[in-house]
Amino acid sequence: MRVQTEEWRRFIPGSRMYKGKKTLFYNGEILYVFAGEGYRIYSQEERNSWEVIVVLPGVEVIPELNFRGCENLERVIMSDTVQRIEDEAFSDCESLVFVKLSRNLEYIGGYAFYDCTSLISMFIPPSCTEIDKGAFDGCTMLSIFNVAQQTQIGERVFANTALIRASPSEQSRYYNHGAVNEWVKNINQGEEYKLHRACSSFNPLEEIIYEIVKRKGPSALQKKNEIGLTAFDYLEANPFANIEIDQRVLLKRYVLEMMGETV
Repeated sequence: MRVQTEEWRRFIPGSRMYKGKKTLFYNGEILYVFAGEGYRIYSQEERNSWEVIVVLPGVEVIPELNFRGCENLERVIMSDTVQRIEDEAFSDCESLVFVKLSRNLEYIGGYAFYDCTSLISMFIPPSCTEIDKGAFDGCTMLSIFNVAQQTQIGERVFANTALIRASPSEQSRYYNHGAVNEWVKNINQGEEYKLHRACSSFNPLEEIIYEIVKRKGPSALQKKNEIGLTAFDYLEANPFANIEIDQRVLLKRYVLEMMGETV
C-alpha cells in the first residue's frame, strides 16, 4: 500500500494535525443548526481546538453560524469554488488573524466576521458584489481593507474597527454609512498611491512594482497613505501575493540601474 503523504492527506475531509496545527479540512457540512439543535458533528471542545480551517475544492457555500465562536481559530484558507459566506459564519472567532478568500467569492453575509477582534487585514476579490450589514463590525484591529469600487457595502460594515477610527470624515462620528464606505474604497486611489494598488492587487508582480518604484523613485517605498500604511504593508498582508520582495534588493537594483550597471 502506498504511504499517504501530507500533500495527499490535505484533500481528505476531517479534523487532524497538519504541519503542527490542529486543522479542519472542511467539505461543506452544516455544522450548526440554529433552531435549538446547536452544534452538529463536532463538539464545542473540538471546535475550540481548531487553529486552521482549509475549505476544500467543491465547497460553494459557508453556511450561517458554521464556525461561530471557534475561539482558537487563527487562519482560514478557502478554495476558489466558494461563492458565498452566509450570516455570522465566522463571528466571534477572536483569534482569527488571516483569511484567504475565494477568488470567485460573490457574497459576504451579515455579521459574517463580527467581533473577530484579532483580524488586521482583509482582501476582497473583485468578484464580490455585496458585503452585507455589519460583516466586519467589532473587528477592532482591522486596518487594511482592499475592496473594488463596484462592490456594494452595507450598513455598519466597518463599525468599531481601526478603519472607522482612522476615518477623517466628520460624518463618520454619526456613522454616515455611505460616506465611510466610499472613503474605505478610495483610500489608495490617485496617482500617488499607485504602488499601494499594485501591492494590493490579486496578482502582484515584481516587475510592475519595480517599474513604479523606478518611475517614482525610492521615496515611493516609504510613502504612507492617509491611514499611515506603506505599499509594502499591503504587500506583506496580501494573501494572494505569491512573491517575496526584499526592499533592500529592490533598492540595490534601482541604484545599480541608475548607475548604468546590472544586478
